[in-house]
Amino acid sequence: MDRIKEIIQYKDMIYSMVKRELRGRYQKSALGMLWALLYPLFQIAIYTFVFGVIFPSSIENYYIYLTAGIVPWTFFSEAVGQGAACITSNSNLATKIYFPREVLPISAVLAKFINMLLAFIIVFLFIIIGGVGVSPAAIWFLPIIMIAEFLLCTGFTLFFSAITVYVRDMEYIVGILMMAWIWGTPIMYSMDGLSPVIKTILLCNPMTSIIQSYHAVLYYKTLPDSMYTIITWVSAILVLVIGELVFAHLEGDFAEEM
Repeated sequence: MDRIKEIIQYKDMIYSMVKRELRGRYQKSALGMLWALLYPLFQIAIYTFVFGVIFPSSIENYYIYLTAGIVPWTFFSEAVGQGAACITSNSNLATKIYFPREVLPISAVLAKFINMLLAFIIVFLFIIIGGVGVSPAAIWFLPIIMIAEFLLCTGFTLFFSAITVYVRDMEYIVGILMMAWIWGTPIMYSMDGLSPVIKTILLCNPMTSIIQSYHAVLYYKTLPDSMYTIITWVSAILVLVIGELVFAHLEGDFAEEM
């Protein structure tokens, strides 16, 4: 609790770093913040062409199903993939002044979270244009899923960013891991029709229950299955605790390693 209170005391620093991250990423580009919308839009277009035209999927309104999964996945992939280097890329800051080092991974994840919120404009546009609509009874559950995913991303980012200080190759290993991880998550395909063994294996992936919950609310217009909700929150809290424990154990030698 003392650690949490200390991090909260540095909320202004988190705000400043998130602002710097967003401004630094887009300020020199011609389209600026529009890339937060265009990047997932191009992803959706490519995957829809592959799995909607070349290898047709049996999922109705496939582009909406895909959109409801790919936007949250992009947040996870970028937050963890790029967040792995958040300590090493801010080595000058981390070695010169005192502040809770957790501020760096939290800021990295929060910046990507804001990008996801902007990208959800595309999700709701597709839902409205496609005539699917939203369920008032289910849509209120969306923030709960988002918060769980944010905690999960923060836990993984704490873990990998601490390891990366000691093993610099970890940044690249995480990038490769993300390329494989997406195929173990039901984003481009449905879990319906899969064998019980495969379903069990997929549920070992914490992102599976999160994506299934997004699909339930945004595509099927129902509340997420209670099993998925339990798995989502247990996984998020467990990964966050483990990530913080590893981070707290390793941060003592950060200055020497950098």
